[in-house]
Amino acid sequence: MTYPAILLLENGRSFRGRGFGARVASHGEVVFNTSLTGYQEIVSDPSYCGQIVVMTAVEIGNVGVNAADAEAAAPVCAGLVVRERTGASSWRADDELDAHLAAHGVAGIDDLDTRAITRVLRQEGAMRGVIAPAPADAAAEAALLAEVRRQPLMDGLDLVPRVTTASTYAWDASVWRAPDDAAAPAAAGRVDHVVAYDFGIKRNILRRLVASGCRVTVVPASTPAAAVLAMQPDGVFLSNGPGDPAAVTYAIAAVKELLAADKPIFGICLGHQILGLALGARTFKLPFGHHGGNHPVADLATGKVEITAQNHGFAVDPASLPAGVRVSHTNLYDGTVEGLAVDGRPVFSVQYHPEASPGPHDAHYLFARFREAMRAAR
Repeated sequence: MTYPAILLLENGRSFRGRGFGARVASHGEVVFNTSLTGYQEIVSDPSYCGQIVVMTAVEIGNVGVNAADAEAAAPVCAGLVVRERTGASSWRADDELDAHLAAHGVAGIDDLDTRAITRVLRQEGAMRGVIAPAPADAAAEAALLAEVRRQPLMDGLDLVPRVTTASTYAWDASVWRAPDDAAAPAAAGRVDHVVAYDFGIKRNILRRLVASGCRVTVVPASTPAAAVLAMQPDGVFLSNGPGDPAAVTYAIAAVKELLAADKPIFGICLGHQILGLALGARTFKLPFGHHGGNHPVADLATGKVEITAQNHGFAVDPASLPAGVRVSHTNLYDGTVEGLAVDGRPVFSVQYHPEASPGPHDAHYLFARFREAMRAAR
């Protein structure tokens, strides 16, 4: 059931449309995502915790939602903004987007000008906002705006405790395959044990690690390095996640100890930023971040360009990198750091998402690189 609703930004701009999903007032940092497909993976990506996502693609909802494609147990974003919401027409759909968001308390709004919203965010930067039932009058809207401006900024905000696992667990599921597909070939050689820090880990990362031949143990974000090393891992993975990386001080401290232990380390997104901070670099907030499935990244070693999926609002400052740490990949839109590597050591990371589901898949090779690093370390 739809209802009159509003998206109100902290700069005072308001956009009125139809509410769907949960009928609640939901606050968050408003960002835009340029992906044409994968909206279910986006709303269930824990990296979007605390954020309202504006989809630039015009039609959203056509494939419904299903349990197999979820990146977490439930939608995690603070809200979803779309131009036109359509009904599901996929044989894999278990539910409609509207009902799915409503069941999990996530607010949505449609029938508004997402192009205009995106232009505001592109020009003025990501900002705080709210999706709410439409205010009855100007005074009620002014009160709602004041509440938006009282919300915390993303700078300095540690959101990892809201999305990390409460306890250690093993993950053994591989990537999804259609029922009539041939079985996936088994990875050759010894099965490598990877301990994965859950800062808000996407399930497809875990699936990709298993598909590459790893045995995976997932640990809470606050797990001390000593406890990880006691598990005798062949390698340590640092996951994606939400918020300001500099605020996740406990993880930075743990990674410093793991670096001293000389274990192979692979980081993605927030894990990349935490690795950079543990190595002595600094991070900074981007004006409106990188969110989408079509961002070009240059591999500086090969000169090849990868089309990548991205979701981050912070970046590593290349000028702050210490000796022996080099930039391995750069963003071709704005030149920001997209990858790090430590010279002579099995330690590397990328800012983008090589596991991206539904795609692009240009960077799947990084999981093989991690496995090769673990083998070489042995």
